[in-house]
Amino acid sequence: MKLLSLLFACITFFGFMGSLRSQGRWQSLFDGKDLSGWDTYLAPPSNDSGRRISQIPIGLNNDPDQVFTVVNQNGENVIRISGNGWGGISTTKEYENYHLQLQFRWGTLRWKDKKDKKRDSGLLYHAVGPHGADYGAWMRSQEFQIQEGDCGDYWGVAGGIQDIPAVKKTDKDYIYDPAGSLYTFSENSPVGRHCIKAGDPEKPSGEWNTLDLYCHGDTSVHVINGITVMVLYHSRQADNGKEWPLTKGKLQIQSEGAEVFYKQIRLQSLSRIPQQILK
Repeated sequence: MKLLSLLFACITFFGFMGSLRSQGRWQSLFDGKDLSGWDTYLAPPSNDSGRRISQIPIGLNNDPDQVFTVVNQNGENVIRISGNGWGGISTTKEYENYHLQLQFRWGTLRWKDKKDKKRDSGLLYHAVGPHGADYGAWMRSQEFQIQEGDCGDYWGVAGGIQDIPAVKKTDKDYIYDPAGSLYTFSENSPVGRHCIKAGDPEKPSGEWNTLDLYCHGDTSVHVINGITVMVLYHSRQADNGKEWPLTKGKLQIQSEGAEVFYKQIRLQSLSRIPQQILK
């Protein structure tokens, strides 16, 4: 028995060390001072009902209402996204084969046609092409949804496509299930471009949550507070009926009608996704 216990301990240890070797050193994407390394982008302005009052975007690195700022909370500098405007902050660099980790929590403010709806934001990854491709606000990408009660959902944005194992929940809704059938989710798919995550590990509104995104090759994994809520396969994009891989791009964090705070945004390279994450 002692020999078996020792053997099991060795297997566990070397498996853990192998997992560590598959990951590089952490690189901070937020210096705690300002938005260096990020661009801001805002869609055309809208009225209180959410209707556009202009077709001209506020644009790139033009933020007259200070939608995106760095503020101090309890002695720590964090990114505040007011939500008063549709758009986002995006990294100036592109990334592939990585583990991204960040923390977020909801504020209290909600704006315009989102005043009585769930607080909403989102992490867009593999973001490519022009700003404003989706709703005049966001780049083509894959979305790791950040929305009250829906954190970890998938949305294909402006031509993003993923294959996800899922089961049918209603005529319009599909929920992630690793034992389910593999469906293609995209804006032109019969099942649509939205897949619901499994479980709800988000903490109560106002508390900090930890989000982990693993991307390697054309596979990605959505993790909320240490719980895997979705594994996605065959990331790709489409134009005019043609598809090609979507495995590299910028990161974009959305402003979508709700106040939200972000901190400790960091990234490390991956040679593979740890097996214990692929649940």
